[in-house]
Amino acid sequence: MDGISLTVNNCEKNVFYVNIIPHTASGTTLGSKTVSERVNIETDILARYLEKLISGGKETGAAASPGGIDMDMLARHGFLK
Repeated sequence: MDGISLTVNNCEKNVFYVNIIPHTASGTTLGSKTVSERVNIETDILARYLEKLISGGKETGAAASPGGIDMDMLARHGFLK
């Protein structure tokens, strides 16, 4: 988020939460952000991880992973429209 790697610790319908340590807050722009202020979220790396999970670590196009993540599961949980 805004070029800073953070871990999401909670998600709700349209909101996600992260913890920011004081050093990160003071050394980046995140400490000055206000509620509803826009941030840049880079999703390319998320898409790559998701692709690996779906394909079971194989090349793109594999049906499902052994962990149970497939297109149907993603749709049921609101990740696909």
